[in-house]
Amino acid sequence: MNNAKIIIIGAGLSGLMIAYLLQKKGLEVIILEAHNRIGGRIETVTGTSGATMEMGATWFSKPHQNLIALLDELEISYFRQHTQGISFFETMSFVPPQKFEISDAEEPSYRIVGGTSTLIEKLVEKVGIQNIKTQTKITTIKEVDNHLEVSTSDGIVCKAETVITTLPPHLLVQTITFEPRLPDFIQQLARKTHTWMGESIKFAMEYASPFWRDNKYSGTLFSQASIIQEMYDHSTADNKGYALKGFLNGGTHMLSEEERKAKVILQLTKLFGPEAGNYVAYHEKVWREESLTFFPYEHLLMGHENNGHPDYKKPLLNDKLYISGSETASANPGYMEGAVVAAINIASQF
Repeated sequence: MNNAKIIIIGAGLSGLMIAYLLQKKGLEVIILEAHNRIGGRIETVTGTSGATMEMGATWFSKPHQNLIALLDELEISYFRQHTQGISFFETMSFVPPQKFEISDAEEPSYRIVGGTSTLIEKLVEKVGIQNIKTQTKITTIKEVDNHLEVSTSDGIVCKAETVITTLPPHLLVQTITFEPRLPDFIQQLARKTHTWMGESIKFAMEYASPFWRDNKYSGTLFSQASIIQEMYDHSTADNKGYALKGFLNGGTHMLSEEERKAKVILQLTKLFGPEAGNYVAYHEKVWREESLTFFPYEHLLMGHENNGHPDYKKPLLNDKLYISGSETASANPGYMEGAVVAAINIASQF
């Protein structure tokens, strides 16, 4: 493995964006990614019917101006989330669901045409696949004289003047050994920093046709009573691929995939009728099972707890180590916008 002036750990949105911005400044970078795929918490599954279903990051809105500027720069199209029709709100299992309609006046959410992975693919194209090494898990970062030595689980050592990590801070301090040790205040902060999407279970039901739209339903569901807690129409921008997608109750990670699937079908058929049971495929992603993304917490953390903490802005190991990634962003931490903001903040320091 070649030595590099700057090593970036993690080929998710933040890591790719940092590389893209630093390359624009004429700097040499290499990205090391533990996973066998690129994208981090962005993962688009394309079904047999052509539906593109997000198992990770999905939506953004007009206030997310840095992300929108990036999409415009890369000439990536986006479209408004479908919300027209009757939506459901389940309060208790023994009470009929409330029906409501979402006002057109509400701030809309948007999705990327072709799936969120389109953004990852465009950035990889810009950064160069030759500058990204997958299946490269970092185990140790050691300060030696005026550089850092980065060791992988395969025993390979790579030298760099600067290392920028984009791993969720909690995962970082639990899985990488630092020599010398990182300051106690950073270790304690990282252990109390919530990992965005860590406890989420995403699911999608792929269909041959959008039967819910035909029946004047929006596909939107909020529930406090059943396994699906939140769900939306997830059809493609060109209306050629059809799906319903959302979040399952995080506590159901204890169940098997088949058990979760059965509960999803039961809930959907109760709400939408027997047509909901006539699906093409069921897809899911239990993020807490992704050991390269999520490390179990020692204590319960609230959503976004300590995300954007100012202490993450200070470089460590004599200004050779930078902690970045969406959880560290000064604005919209934990979201795609946060990932872009974190990248911009880091790149501005070089």
